[in-house]
Amino acid sequence: ALYEGQERYLDAFWDTCEIDVYGDGELNRALTYNVYQLLQSVTKDRYGNIAAKGLSGEGYEGHYFWDTEMYILPFFTLTNREIARNLIGYRYQILENARENARQMGHKQGALYPWRTIMGSECSGYFPSGTAAYHISGDVAYSVVAYYLASGDLEFMEQCGAEIVVETARLWMDLGCWYQGKFHINEVTGPDEYTCMVNNNYYTNALAKYNLIWAAKLYGRLKEAGKADGLAERTGLTDGEAEAFVKTAEAVFLPYDEELGINPQDDSFLQKKLWDVSAIPEEDKPLLLHHHPLELYRYQVCKQADTVLAHFILEEEEDLETIRKSYAYYEKVTTHDSSLSSCIFSIMAARLGMVEKAYGYFGDSAKMDLYNAHKNTKDGIHTANMGGSYMGIVYGFGGLRIREQGLSLRPCLPKQWEGYHFRFLYEDSVIEVRISRETCAVTLLRGTEKEIVIYDRPYVLRDRIEIPMEQGAGD
Repeated sequence: ALYEGQERYLDAFWDTCEIDVYGDGELNRALTYNVYQLLQSVTKDRYGNIAAKGLSGEGYEGHYFWDTEMYILPFFTLTNREIARNLIGYRYQILENARENARQMGHKQGALYPWRTIMGSECSGYFPSGTAAYHISGDVAYSVVAYYLASGDLEFMEQCGAEIVVETARLWMDLGCWYQGKFHINEVTGPDEYTCMVNNNYYTNALAKYNLIWAAKLYGRLKEAGKADGLAERTGLTDGEAEAFVKTAEAVFLPYDEELGINPQDDSFLQKKLWDVSAIPEEDKPLLLHHHPLELYRYQVCKQADTVLAHFILEEEEDLETIRKSYAYYEKVTTHDSSLSSCIFSIMAARLGMVEKAYGYFGDSAKMDLYNAHKNTKDGIHTANMGGSYMGIVYGFGGLRIREQGLSLRPCLPKQWEGYHFRFLYEDSVIEVRISRETCAVTLLRGTEKEIVIYDRPYVLRDRIEIPMEQGAGD
């Protein structure tokens, strides 16, 4: 009976998250392995989360990080709503701890989620690259909004999601300051842990802006539906405060360098000396094990994607040329010492039409643990990277985006593959995307018809759409 129950459970799981690559059996098995590890490692109730090493090792002492929201929750949001709600539910369970953490850090309002935790209290032992990484509150808020956009689940927003977004928005209001008509956020650490305690980290500021906008939007949508009373009662949110969120969001400072045409990672990043990443010997990697943190902080050298990650999740903030120039700039100064980096560079290379470059980065990501590429799998698997390899197919080569404007695809295909396909959930529907050298086929497997944009052209998905693969979609 237990075996049959497990079989039913897994049949249902694979039905909505099926993913295959044709023409590379080894890679295909690696993807299947990664997806299964995510399911095996994740909590099945709202009182737990997913550890950085899953259940496979003692690295990071079983703590939960931002990895969940930015690399793992996207997989479950698109494939398993129950688990996605549980992961968000965990953040709601520790929301009061996040409020207390904000007070300990001197903030009079808002919620600051701990950088690493299990029970809700901060467990980070090194504050410059731990507690100072305020972006985790924006990451949590972003994941709530991403779930809402994919599911349309306003009831869940009423129950807990909107409250998380409002309380994290309040944190930015208290943290930032106004200077010369702009809203600045000082002394924080972005995703790149080789650059700590900076002013106006682009990633953090962009997420803060998004967080503030969506706090007001969710409140407005709940009001329109007659469902805002509970949120207002629990948080004391008023129309005036929601308007202040919007006003502040519009003034958030996002660094931009006119000469280079890029978004600097922060106010001081371009002032620092360059580190020739290409000349770093393999035995000197990762840099954090061979150099003092202060030495790293004084150079233009990145452990992982930072601004490039912001351009992926908040692509609409910048024009494509700025994103392209920024990608080229950061590629030269990023070591990818973090397992969270290669998948993001792969996704953005695909978006920019550099398909073969995307393929190279993707291979590094998908087989990381099977090949022990970072020489530390003895401490446990890299669960976030496993989520990143899924995103590399779906968001990278598949070009899937779910924004406020709706659902869109921009598929491309590396020359090394014959094709690929994946399934995902969108609102009340299960959709399959199947890519070959000749065609892009999108099939509505279950649910109601959907509007979808493919290569910037609108369609209505009632049953199946099959169009030629876009010529010039990549290199």
